[in-house]
Amino acid sequence: MWKLWLEMDPETKERVAKNAKIAGIVMILIGLAGIVFPGIMSVAVVFFVAWMMLFGGLMTGYFTWMSDRSDWMGWLKTFVLVVTALLLIFKPLPGIAAVGLLLAIYFLFDAFGNFAMAFAMKPAKGWWMWLLNGLFSIVLAAIFLVGWPFSSLYLVGLFVGISLFIDGIVLVTLGSYLKKEG
Repeated sequence: MWKLWLEMDPETKERVAKNAKIAGIVMILIGLAGIVFPGIMSVAVVFFVAWMMLFGGLMTGYFTWMSDRSDWMGWLKTFVLVVTALLLIFKPLPGIAAVGLLLAIYFLFDAFGNFAMAFAMKPAKGWWMWLLNGLFSIVLAAIFLVGWPFSSLYLVGLFVGISLFIDGIVLVTLGSYLKKEG
């Protein structure tokens, strides 16, 4: 995938570089907010997950209604998504522990993806940034799993903030590399 990215025409490369920098700066700012206010970021993450689940449940219910009203599995899925979302919205603290465990798993998968990206990009400029990002993700997952579930309230927000901050730095850096090559 990144070989195509590096072989773009100069005009497209410049556009991608600009958008990568903008997205990177936004991610850095949101990441800094999560690092400074981890409790608020933890609640925001749980609310985000809850609202996505609620939207998914409502869309599943709509699809079931429109396609096959007698599909009890579709209604069961709708019910589970909507009830879980409402529980997360009205009782966010237990949800933070659950989301915390999911984030630890996410960081492990993120590390794997970053390692794969690093070795796919090697020897192109900036490949080591993906490798470094993968190492950070492994460290975050390990720290998270050691203190779980008691430290989830601040760790969810803190680690989402750190991850967004690092991802933002990687995007800004790679956007700069692209601009120089363009």
